[in-house]
Order: sequence, then C-alpha cells, then structure tokens
Amino acid sequence: MRPPRIPPQPQPAARSAAWPVGLLVALCFTTLPLFLALSPGRPTLFDLWQQMGIRVTLHYDDETKPKPSSEPSDSPSPESPRDVLLGGLLSPDIAESTCRSRYLSSLYRPPSPHSPSPYLVSRLRKYEALHRRCGPGTPLYDKSVRQLASAHHSMGLAECRYLVWTPPPPPGAGGNHHNNLGDRVLSMTSAFLYALLTRRVFLVDMPKDMAGLFCEPFPGASSWELPVAGFPVKNLTRLRRGSEHSYGNLIGEKKVGGEEPAAVRAELLPAYAYLHLAHDYQLPDHRFFCDGDQTVLGKVNWLLLRSDLYFAPGLFLVPQFEDELRWMFPAPDTAFHHVGRYLFHPSNKVWKVIAGYHASYMARFDDRIGIQIATPTTTLAAGNGSPAAPGLPAAEAYFEQVTACVRQQNILPEVDPDAASTDYDAAAASKAVLVSAARPELAERLRSVYYEHATVNGESVTVLPQPGAAGKQPGNQKVLVEMFLLSYCNVSVASGWSTVGYVGNGLAGVKPWLLPPPPRNQTSASPHCVRATSMEPCFHAPPSYDCRAKKSGDLGAVLRYVRRCEAVDGGLKLFD
Repeated sequence: MRPPRIPPQPQPAARSAAWPVGLLVALCFTTLPLFLALSPGRPTLFDLWQQMGIRVTLHYDDETKPKPSSEPSDSPSPESPRDVLLGGLLSPDIAESTCRSRYLSSLYRPPSPHSPSPYLVSRLRKYEALHRRCGPGTPLYDKSVRQLASAHHSMGLAECRYLVWTPPPPPGAGGNHHNNLGDRVLSMTSAFLYALLTRRVFLVDMPKDMAGLFCEPFPGASSWELPVAGFPVKNLTRLRRGSEHSYGNLIGEKKVGGEEPAAVRAELLPAYAYLHLAHDYQLPDHRFFCDGDQTVLGKVNWLLLRSDLYFAPGLFLVPQFEDELRWMFPAPDTAFHHVGRYLFHPSNKVWKVIAGYHASYMARFDDRIGIQIATPTTTLAAGNGSPAAPGLPAAEAYFEQVTACVRQQNILPEVDPDAASTDYDAAAASKAVLVSAARPELAERLRSVYYEHATVNGESVTVLPQPGAAGKQPGNQKVLVEMFLLSYCNVSVASGWSTVGYVGNGLAGVKPWLLPPPPRNQTSASPHCVRATSMEPCFHAPPSYDCRAKKSGDLGAVLRYVRRCEAVDGGLKLFD
C-alpha cells in the first residue's frame, strides 16, 4: 500500500522571510487610517472604513426607541419600500407621531439620486449627541449661561460652545424685504453648517412669526430654540452692523486682529461676539470668511449671528474648512439639498395643510411643474438686477417672460387659439402647474389661457389653485406650504433671485430654469430663462474681500466649485 502523500512544508528560511512582509502590510492597513482619523479636522476611523466600502452595522437591543412606519397610512402607497431616513441623513430616534412630515415628506418625491456621504451622516450623529449634552435645559448649558452672565471676557475655552442665529428685524421695525421665510431658511441652513464645522451647539432665536412652523430637528429633550427669558444678552433684535460686540467693530477698534491669530489669548476676548452677515454688511465684517479670523472666533464661546443670506458658499472659501467640507459633500452642489432636508420639517399643523393639498390636487399627476415668480419692487441690495422699466407693470413683464420660457423650453405646450379646451384627446398626457407668486392674478391668467384653449399637441394642462388662496393662513405658514409643494414638482421654473424658489428646488434636488431680471431700462430679458447648472441657492451678497490675496478680488475665480451665479450678477454659488 502506498503511504499517504504528505504536502511539502515551508522551509524555516522561507517562513522567516515571509513574516516581516506580512507584518508590514498589516501595519500599513491599521496605522494609516488611524493616523488620518486622529488628525485634526479629519474623519474618524469608522468614517474611513465606510468611505473604503467596509460596511459596519451596529445593532441596538433597545426596543423602546420609536421606529418609522415603512408605509404610513396617510402617505402615497409606493410600489416598493422607500428610504424614509434618506440614506441615514435622519435619525430614527424621533417618534413619527411628533413630526409626521419627517417620515412622510420624502414619499411625495422621487428618490433622490444624491446620497449623503457617510462622513456627513457620522457628523450629524455626533452633533445630535453634542446637542443632547449641551443644549438648553442641561447642566452644561446652565453653566455656560452663568459664565456668559458673569464674565467680561471669554474665560478660556469651555466644554460647550454656542452659535445663536437671530433674524433681521421685521419690516416696519427697521427691516426690509430681505426678511422673508425663504431668506431665513437659507441663512439658518448656512448657520447650522457653520455650527457643524466649528463644533458649536446651534440655537435659534425664534421670532414670533415663525413659532409653530417647524418640528424640533434634533432627537432628545433639548430644544433648538434659545430660552430668551433667561438669556443674559438682552434685546437681540437691536444688534446691528457696528454694534459694540460686533466682530467688525472689534477689528475696527483694534481689539482683535492686531497680532497673529494663534497668539490671541482666549481670556482677552469678549464673552460673546456678534457676527453681522446680513445683506448690508461691509468690511471689516467681510473678514468672517478669512482663515485667521476664524481662528480668533474659535476662541469665543458664544457667537450671535444675524443673517438673511445663504452664505454657505463663503464657508468653502475658508482654508481650514476645506477638507472637512470635502468629506461632508463630495459633490459640493448638494450642500443645501442634504442640510435643508435634515433640518427643516413642517410641524404637524402645517403638514396637515400640505398633505391635504397634495392629496386633493397634485397626487394624480406624474408630471408636475412648479413656477415661482418673485416680482421685485426695488433694486436688489447687491446691485443684482432691477424692476421692469417704467410704463410696463412688473407683473405683465414677468408673465410674458414666464410664458415665453415654458413654451420655448417645451416645459408647457403651445395653445391653439382656434381650438376650445374641450378639443383635446382625453387619453393624452396631462401636466399640472403649481404657481407660487405674491400676485395671484399671475396664476389666474395662466389658468385662463389653458382653460379656454386646447394645446397644439393634445396634452391637457391643469393650473392648480394657489395654496391658501381661499383660506386665512398666516403669511409664513402659507409660504412654507408653497415651498414644500414646490419641492414635490419634478420641473422648476423660478425667478433668478427667488429664495422661496431656491428652497423648493433645493429640497427637490432638481436644477431649475431661472428667469433672469430684465436689464435696466428694458422690459424683457434675453434669453427668457437659463437652465441652472447647479441646484444650489445663490449667495446674493458675497464679500468683496479676497482673504488669500488680502485685497478686493473676484471670489468666483478662487475655487473651481465656487463660481458666479447664472442669473444674479455678483452672486456666488456652489457647483459640482
């Protein structure tokens, strides 16, 4: 019998030569991610694993945590299960009953082709933990407020640091038209992104006309609303450009900025600094977007910020934020799309109106066109356009521009002036048009055109009633309803400077057709509309100071993904 064959064994010399190579490979795979993860401003090892495609699943045994229903009863019935948590963007730790829009709103839109990065998801979970630990009602918050009330200076870096967003004053109280809900949503989005970048707790000085509009965005008992009653800085509405604690004033009086940023001692800084980033800001407030000034601001525990601008593109110009923003948003033009969908969820009261309108008017249409018309009455603050020329009403000029745009771009069909509206093929495709405009006669006029005449291609066009036209909704509630209904449209046409339009198409994740303002002393723009190459909102009034060159310059030429807006002269915008 032949003895069993024994496989050849490696010789000792071969083994001794192989083990150092294996050890070296193992060290490369373990130490390199650890080195990157432990570097300041870099992602964690968990984030790196996810970026490398290594899926890590965490299981929790806590069965008491609320979980969203996969098919809510009052939502459209999807053909397949939908990702109501938006790829991990939203935490499941908020009960559906407390904020129905959080779990239902995404069911009214097609699935977004833009997935949030694993690093952004990780940063949001870490922020939520920070808010639970340091938000209002916690011992650390109470300690920070007492320090703010008693200290004349920053008292060194504290465990919790804060960013308080406060809106511009309303019209009639020193305010102006740069204070609508669209402006506020965009500036709050920018402020929250800044809080993420600087590891600050984000708090909102909620104005009365916004009370009850939104759900609490962060899980846990701590609110995002600033408890004004016990806050030691009084009269936040009186903060203005040049106020005593404004950062621009501190620079002007040489209290900061006179030495190397790294050498500035936190103990010598004021207890709080006011950041004026509204449309009327000037130098030296523009230096907020400079790297050295951000180093100084990082040593102040409390920052109070007022803005009516989408200033997020300016944050991409700050060198110390570049790497982290690249990890958060590999496609820069998804910044508002992701942060806006994370932060803003209509309250149950407002959601009832939104869902009711959608079920009554929009649900049966697959092809939905949203038109947002902003007819300015004054020249924009940054010099970005002008109203229609005297002698021709602005509404008339913009109506003609809108109709020319939608027909030339085949968004809506031409009408046949010789055919009545009953002469179309009932089996032909149908389109729904939602018009959002301050002047309701614009929607009524478009409705009459398609009500009285058939279209040349046989399509039926239904112009939907304006939301809230027959009701008595508060002004901001009506605007919020329209913004979300616009976000359920798959085609967007909007005035180039419309912040309401920015929010609608940004939440939808669609690139709009933009209506540029007519040139000065002219009645129409040519072309009538341009297709946006980015779904991002426009930063209407960017700084004129180039921090890198230390002089005024074109900030639209600094980075390839921060460029000039398509329809607002002088504005900046994020591109992919």
